[in-house]
Amino acid sequence: MLFMYSILLNAQSIMNIYQSDGTVLQIPLNEIDSITYTVSNPGDFATLSTLPVLNVTASSAISGGYISDNGGTAVTQRGVVWSTSQSPTTANNYSNDGSGSGSFTSNLTGLNANTTYFVRAYATNSAGTVYGNEFSFTTIGGGGIVSTPGEGVTFDGYSYSSIVLGNGQEWMAENLRTTIYSNGDPIPNVVDITEWSNLSTGAWVHYNNDNQYEDPYGKLYNWYTVDDPRNICPSGWHVPTDMEWSSLMNYLGGESSAGGKMKSMGTQYWDSPNGGATNESGFSGLPGGNRWVNEPFNGIGFVGTWWSSTEAFTYRAWIYTLNANDAGLNRNYLNKPFGYSVRCLRD
Repeated sequence: MLFMYSILLNAQSIMNIYQSDGTVLQIPLNEIDSITYTVSNPGDFATLSTLPVLNVTASSAISGGYISDNGGTAVTQRGVVWSTSQSPTTANNYSNDGSGSGSFTSNLTGLNANTTYFVRAYATNSAGTVYGNEFSFTTIGGGGIVSTPGEGVTFDGYSYSSIVLGNGQEWMAENLRTTIYSNGDPIPNVVDITEWSNLSTGAWVHYNNDNQYEDPYGKLYNWYTVDDPRNICPSGWHVPTDMEWSSLMNYLGGESSAGGKMKSMGTQYWDSPNGGATNESGFSGLPGGNRWVNEPFNGIGFVGTWWSSTEAFTYRAWIYTLNANDAGLNRNYLNKPFGYSVRCLRD
């Protein structure tokens, strides 16, 4: 039982202890040697993660969080915090999105156009306030999408063009084709589907094991190649993280419309109708298809999928996908042995 202590010294030298159940415990002072107060355990901080930022406009965005563990005491307040500086706290802008564990959605409003913000989820319980991982995003505005040619890079005998976007990112404008890691070590070409399916190390393949697809689609790689510390990208470049892909998506208008601004136009490479394709970003995304485990190649002309370097679960990693039907950029997680395209981002 927890007690609320109130000490009164009356004429009979009696201590009155008022208990939380309403009763009073009386103890003569001459029977007391010392008094010790015991405070109940406040519990641990909650455990939570921040949800990626979506539906970015010139003045608003949507994020949220997921509280997986309340730390032993109830979460009394939750939401997101945001600022133009890193590591925002509740001393900056914040939302109040109720209480309790589980997932929640947060609306960020009153934002300035063409401005980069940093956002984190937060949760408050009896132990205090704790923050989740941080995302950054750039609001739309200030003349729309900014895309200028970058310096590009040459690697493993291939020359890649690049684009510099208004959010500060410089992306390759072509799919990767390398057969070596950045340190010069070779990446195996594994054509047998059974061998490919059982790999836990890096490998590449042409679509349908046919080098006619090298130009313009590049090669397909499993995620173990992406995760290799020898770096599949040229020195000074890297495979983008889930957060960096999310930043690109947000800069281009969010999940429902970013894909159209990333797809090459027309139906020379894309199946009809190549919905919403404008290639305003200069990303020039192509439908290079994929290689799944224990199945034939598929998707050429209809779908283009790119790895992020971020693991989702033990056997899966985050991917981003364009398709011929609409203007969306879809975020998902799929099996690490699958074969997908790779784009590199300048460090």
